[in-house]
Amino acid sequence: MPGLLLSLLLAGCAGEPPPALPRLNIDASRVSVSGMSSGAYMAQQFHLAHAEQVQGAALLAGGPYGCARGDLQIALGGCMAPPEEALPDVAALADTVRSRAAAGALAPVEALAGDRVFVWHGRDDDTVSAPVTRAAAALHRSLHEGTVVIEDFDDPVAHVLPTAGQGGDCSLAESPFIAACGIDLAGKVVRALHPDVPEAPDEASGELRLFDAAVLAAGDPPGADVGYLYVPAECAAGAACGLHIAFHGCQQDAAGIGDTFAAGAGFNRWADAAKLVVLYPQARASYVPLNPKACWDWWGYSGADYDTRQGAQIRWVARMVTALGLPLGEDLR
Repeated sequence: MPGLLLSLLLAGCAGEPPPALPRLNIDASRVSVSGMSSGAYMAQQFHLAHAEQVQGAALLAGGPYGCARGDLQIALGGCMAPPEEALPDVAALADTVRSRAAAGALAPVEALAGDRVFVWHGRDDDTVSAPVTRAAAALHRSLHEGTVVIEDFDDPVAHVLPTAGQGGDCSLAESPFIAACGIDLAGKVVRALHPDVPEAPDEASGELRLFDAAVLAAGDPPGADVGYLYVPAECAAGAACGLHIAFHGCQQDAAGIGDTFAAGAGFNRWADAAKLVVLYPQARASYVPLNPKACWDWWGYSGADYDTRQGAQIRWVARMVTALGLPLGEDLR
């Protein structure tokens, strides 16, 4: 969407931020999250922090909540493609979730009853191993027997997000990590989390907008200054619409690839079919703190409470949701 990128450049030249998020008619009974790679960890963290309001999560080529235990070396060693003896300890991680939930740092485990969790992994992915991703599915099954866990490990792709027809080579894990594989992963996600969605149109017809994300930060923004929001025409006209939050993976941020993820991952045309507003928050690259590839925080670079309700990025995204019209709690406004 060259026009959208031009708007960003012009706003920057004029010294003016993009507009604030609009207040929309958000249906609180239809809220979901998804994430690719580091975004899968972030989606799981956000879901567990706000399971009272979030009813579904799609975890794409990532691992289980709490895997890194606040340590980058553990993240790189034990949460990517470790040997069998170093795989995540699901039972211990489940105990961590229950303990934090009991203390109020996460949502009550009971809030997971009836939630839908879609766990996906490409068959040729050697960046994050299949057993690590299976541990994410096992964790959710162990937390609440009422959670509906759906696994899909059959698509012959590398560490990329496959689309029906837009992107690069399915066998290569390289930027922008979106590949034209004839596999509509966004469709699988939306239909897994929001059953009974009709077939999507061939093209998205709503509006992909830039918004000012920095204004919602408390102090130094824990991510990029801007984000993207996709609004189907019906939702813009006032219809009650669900909300889907899509977290990109490492090196898929706006500074790195522009709106390629927001415009090309495939979620927007399905949002039209499902009447979903899609929020695309953006991480940012930095060296202090150490996050050179613009990953979402799943090892603690933003603070010790990064994977709880009080985590800087979780609070920031929660403010975005509140700004759209769905408050997530007084302490998060």
